[in-house]
Amino acid sequence: MSRIKDVRARQLFDSRGSPTLEVEVETDDGCFRAIVPAGSSSGPYEAHELRDGDLKLFNGNGVSKAIKNVNNELAVAVIGMDPTDQQGIDQALIDCDGSDDGKKSRLGANAILGVSMAVSRAGAAKKGIPLYKHINNLAGNPTVMLPVPCFNVLSGGSRAGNGLSVQEFIVMPTGAESFKHAMQIGVEIYHKLKDMIADKFGKAATNVDDEGGFAPDIDENGEALELLKAAIKETGHQELVQLGIDAAASEFYDNQSGKYNLNFKQTEQQTPPEKMKTANDLLRLYKLYAANYGVISIEDPFDKDDYASYGRMTGELGELIQIIGDDFLGTNMQRMESAVEQNTCNAVLLKLNQVGTVTEAIEANDFARNSGFGVMVSHRAGDTEDSFIAALCAGLGTGQLKSGAPCRSERLAKYNELLRIEDDLGSNAVYAGDYWRDPWMLENSKSSAYM
Repeated sequence: MSRIKDVRARQLFDSRGSPTLEVEVETDDGCFRAIVPAGSSSGPYEAHELRDGDLKLFNGNGVSKAIKNVNNELAVAVIGMDPTDQQGIDQALIDCDGSDDGKKSRLGANAILGVSMAVSRAGAAKKGIPLYKHINNLAGNPTVMLPVPCFNVLSGGSRAGNGLSVQEFIVMPTGAESFKHAMQIGVEIYHKLKDMIADKFGKAATNVDDEGGFAPDIDENGEALELLKAAIKETGHQELVQLGIDAAASEFYDNQSGKYNLNFKQTEQQTPPEKMKTANDLLRLYKLYAANYGVISIEDPFDKDDYASYGRMTGELGELIQIIGDDFLGTNMQRMESAVEQNTCNAVLLKLNQVGTVTEAIEANDFARNSGFGVMVSHRAGDTEDSFIAALCAGLGTGQLKSGAPCRSERLAKYNELLRIEDDLGSNAVYAGDYWRDPWMLENSKSSAYM
C-alpha cells in the first residue's frame, strides 16, 4: 500500500519574482509537487502567510521559515499516512500548527497548503485517476464541470497607473457552447481590445499588469466599460458575453470621511467633491453599470467592513446580479456564515491560500453551494505555473474561474489545463455556460437526463 515516505520544501519564485515555496511529497508511486501562490496583499480574515521578515533578503519576503516548518514539523506529522486520506492529512497539518486563532499563524498557511496540494496529487496517482476526478470524488459531486472563464482584461485600482478606481473589468463568455469556445471568444476580444487601445492611446498602452490586463490612460470607469463593449461588438460576440467588475472598494474607502474616493490615486491634488462618493452614491453607480453595460457580477463593491451597504445592495440587486465577497469574506467560514445569515452578498471568491488546505476549500464550496451562493475560484496576483486550481474548479463544479487575462503563461496554465480536462472528458464534458451562477441546477438537469 502506497504511503507518504517523505515531504520536503524548496524556495521557488512566483510570477512577480517574489519567493514562494514548492512542496514535494514522495510515495511509492513517485514524487508529486505543488507550488503555493501569493496575493498582492493579505486581508485580516484570511489564513496567515508566513514570511521571514528579514529586510536584507528579498525585502522581507523570504520563505525560509515556511520551508523549515515543512521539512521539520509538517513532514513528521504526515509521513506514513495514506495520501488518499485528504481529510485526515489536512487535519493532521492543522493540528500540528495548533494556532489558537485558526489562521495557521504558527507554521504558516503557505507551508500547510503546499503539503495539502501535493498530497492531493499523490492521492490521485494512487487511485490512478486525474487530479480533477480525485477532487470530484473527495467532494462527492455528481458532475465534473468546465467553468466559465472570467478574464480580467482591463485593469485599474491600486495595481494600475491610470485613474480608474475599479480594479478589474472582466469578460465572461457565458453564452459559449464549450470551454474551448469560451477561450476562443475571450482571446478574440482580448486581441481586439489590444488593437483598439494601441490605436487610441499608443502602443505603450498595451503593456500588461501582473495578471495580463491592459491599463490604458483612462480615468472614468464608464469609459473603460464603453471601450470594452466596443471591442466585444467588433468581434461580433456581444450576444455570448457578459461583464463583471472587481471594485476592490476597500482600496479607495476613506476612513476619515466615511466616503469612497474615486480619485484616490491622485495624491498630489485635492479630490474634487464629485469624486467623493457615499455608499448610496456607489450603489447608484453599480445600478447604472448593470443597466447600461450589462454588468452581472460585482466583486467587493464596498469596504470589507461595510456590512450595511452590502446588505442594502444584496437586497436591491441580489436577484439580478452576482455580488461577490473577496476581501469581504476572505474564504473565511465564519464570515461566510455571517453573510448567509445577514444576506450581505450572494457569492464567494474561493482562494486556496486564504483557507490553507484542500479539505477546507471543499468545505467552503459545500457551504456556499448549500446556502445558494455562487462560487468563483480565483488565482492570485503572485501566481505560478501550477495549474491546481483548474482541477479544483472542475472537480468542485463551481461554474466560474478567474485566472487573469488570456496572456502570461502562469495565467494560461490554468486555462490550458481546463482545455485538457475538457478533451479528456470528451462527449461527457459539461460547460457551465448560462448556469455559471447556479451550476448545481445544470447538474440536476444532467442527472435527470441520465435517469
